[in-house]
Amino acid sequence: MSHFEWVLDSDALHHMSPDSSSFTYVFPSPSIPIMITNGTPMPLASVGSIVIPHLSPLNIYLIPNLKLNLDSVGQLCDFGDYLVIFSSSFCCVQDLQSQKLIGTGRRENGLYILDELKVSVLVVAAATTVDLFSFHLSSLSSSFYL
Repeated sequence: MSHFEWVLDSDALHHMSPDSSSFTYVFPSPSIPIMITNGTPMPLASVGSIVIPHLSPLNIYLIPNLKLNLDSVGQLCDFGDYLVIFSSSFCCVQDLQSQKLIGTGRRENGLYILDELKVSVLVVAAATTVDLFSFHLSSLSSSFYL
């Protein structure tokens, strides 16, 4: 799997990447450990933006110790009215308002890897403002869980 590929993850609460070179902007984040499903903490280095068409421009967590890029199903669905379907061999994302298929992926070694996802720029721009506001004003707990 290349560092350009993104795994569609229904357990992840946020989009995450270990690849600092793909971030176009980062801003300091609170020192919060991100807990992976086996209970191992991973340090959150920063939060920022990545230029990848299907992701929101902001609020992508930079986690240097992470092995894969994770695309959060929950965060994706927060940006639009989407239906995400997983089957034994593929996944797809449908925009429920337009009824159009906007994303497809394949299952490889038990992971769903996105081949394509086209999210409307207007939907992402509107959601980003809300996300930034909530990120700065929310009372953060001592850790987040994937």
